[in-house]
Amino acid sequence: MKNLHLLLVEDNEGDVLLTTEALRSGKVINQISVARDGKAAIDFLTHEEALFNNNLPDLILLDINLPKKSGHQVLQFIKNTDYLKQIPVIMLTTSSSDTDVELAYKNYVNCYITKPVEVQEFMNAVREIENFWMNIVTLPE
Repeated sequence: MKNLHLLLVEDNEGDVLLTTEALRSGKVINQISVARDGKAAIDFLTHEEALFNNNLPDLILLDINLPKKSGHQVLQFIKNTDYLKQIPVIMLTTSSSDTDVELAYKNYVNCYITKPVEVQEFMNAVREIENFWMNIVTLPE
């Protein structure tokens, strides 16, 4: 089985803990990197070490409401950068705004998921994301 690397871009510490706990319980993802703001996410994706050591993520979970740069700005950067645009990006956010959904898809998000409010529903949603993107879908090398 291929080692899978996920980048979680999330500023809410509780959501970081719940998401990483749900992903670790699935035992499919071998590496989880966390960026706690939009600028940190872009820095991570453009860092020389990630590029030269081929340590770019296989999948990105991206919140919209982030400090420094919004999730929409990060998404635009990813999808407009040749060596990043093939990485699937999932918006996982509290926003159910039609404007946010439309803008995300306009900027080529791979899917948009509104975070469930209940803890168990949230963890189940994360496990379903992992199952679909890691067990069913074929990701690019």
